Amino acid sequence: MKKVIDELPKFSLQWHITDRCDQRCKHCYIYSRGDESLCTEMDFRDLKTIFYDFKATCKKLKRSPSIVLTGGDPLLYPRIWELLEVFKENNIHFIILGNPFHLTDSVANRLYSLGCTCYQMSLDGLRKIHDSIRMPGSYDETLSKISIINASGMKSSIMTTVSKLNIDDIPALVEVVHNYRVNSFGFNRYCPSLGDANSLPTAKEYKKFLDKMWREFEKYSDSDTHFILKDHLWKLFLYEKNLFNTNYKENIILDGCHCGITHMTVLPDGKVYACRRSDTLVGYVPQQSLYDIFLGKEMDEYRKYDYFEKCTKCELLRFCRGCPSVAKCVNGSFYSSDPQCWKDI
Repeated sequence: MKKVIDELPKFSLQWHITDRCDQRCKHCYIYSRGDESLCTEMDFRDLKTIFYDFKATCKKLKRSPSIVLTGGDPLLYPRIWELLEVFKENNIHFIILGNPFHLTDSVANRLYSLGCTCYQMSLDGLRKIHDSIRMPGSYDETLSKISIINASGMKSSIMTTVSKLNIDDIPALVEVVHNYRVNSFGFNRYCPSLGDANSLPTAKEYKKFLDKMWREFEKYSDSDTHFILKDHLWKLFLYEKNLFNTNYKENIILDGCHCGITHMTVLPDGKVYACRRSDTLVGYVPQQSLYDIFLGKEMDEYRKYDYFEKCTKCELLRFCRGCPSVAKCVNGSFYSSDPQCWKDI
């Protein structure tokens, strides 16, 4: 039975279980309003209710449950080990997006024994830039924990958030993650608040950046590090280089933004978002079932693919659609044009 479940398509829950965190990153969603005293987290009983509801939702949807546990720093949740024991009892593997500060050999080994397959941390540039964005000393602290993660049996992952502040530093990180034997490396784009669009590289600057990154990835193509092309605009980049094929007969959405398709996000206060990267509230848990929320009219708003202002005219509609959350943060509309898409400008 386990083999059959593992072969099902995945349905992912990005689960923010606490706001507790040692850092105050410049691009953080939690502290973006300036109130650093805020710290929200759910009662443990509610977390268990949500877990079993998610498991039941996946069964109804005929999907394999995939949990991405984050925060804040999930290791700071007071009853984290009890929660992970519940995952273990139900044979649900998970990924952690966290910080390096509380990760020791014993913690890493325990996480792996409970089913953690990957531990992801962040590097937002080389030492000077990264420490200015996140916290002094965190660059070296992050790199020092890669070997601990790898030795435990978990996969190590590094993710970067791209903005004008650090865009020139990021290509050099490819050599760094290669040298430290990081298992996977990728990047997301910064989602600014309304009125903060100046923090974004322009579309032409972003295309130039992708070209630099592609050359770096090619340089280390034989590396043990897997370079993740997470940003959907990679599809456009590869399409223009004749490296991406759009000749699929099925007239369905095949890739691109997964909002309303294969994932949901739950915040520490019980709000459910279609995507954490922008304000996409679709419901509340544990008051509502995740299954009902996913099939509800609020989530339907993120499945109206013929509403995309620019993408509906593009041959990559079924594969790309840029980042609707970046568009929403800049323009106020999920369906407006991605401001960093360079096509036809």
